[in-house]
Amino acid sequence: MAKIIQKHLNLDNLLNKGVALLTAQGYHGTGLKEILDAVQIPKGSFYNYFASKEEFGAAVIEHYINPFIEQLDNHLQNPALDALSALNLYFAQLIAELEKADFKGGCLLGNLIGEIGDTSELCRIALQVAVNRYRDLVQAGLAKAQQEGTVRTDKTAQAMADLLVNAWQGALLRMKIEQSSAPLKQCCDELLGDFFKA
Repeated sequence: MAKIIQKHLNLDNLLNKGVALLTAQGYHGTGLKEILDAVQIPKGSFYNYFASKEEFGAAVIEHYINPFIEQLDNHLQNPALDALSALNLYFAQLIAELEKADFKGGCLLGNLIGEIGDTSELCRIALQVAVNRYRDLVQAGLAKAQQEGTVRTDKTAQAMADLLVNAWQGALLRMKIEQSSAPLKQCCDELLGDFFKA
């Protein structure tokens, strides 16, 4: 039992450190040895968890998106909030966190899409799955807002969710070069605060 718990802790540590290092340094800028040294796992043990760095990268992508999905879902499930307010609150919290981090890192998904999205098939699929899971939850929130009468119904929730996710990813890239949350706020204000409203 203790061995199983330790193995799970090691895996969690590997994935958490992978998120931190890949966000800060990119996929190609992060060596396997650096990851293993950071979590104090010998190289041979790494292969008990992953067959390759590429497989590790795909697992990190899945691990990275889960807390964002959980956070958004918690807002959407909050009975004190209507769906549009929940979406606005969620994105406002993300913006506050990025401001606190001095706009460093951005979004690991966006970073990796640009770096390896067309060179690693395994990671491309993992990125696509992660983006689609995220988009689907945004879509569910917008569909709920349509039912509540706060979001327009002449466009589909899926089309609006795609637009929001695409614009948000672009705004995250602009944030990095502008060193400002203005692109993120504009994205939310223009879409959630205006274009999507009923």
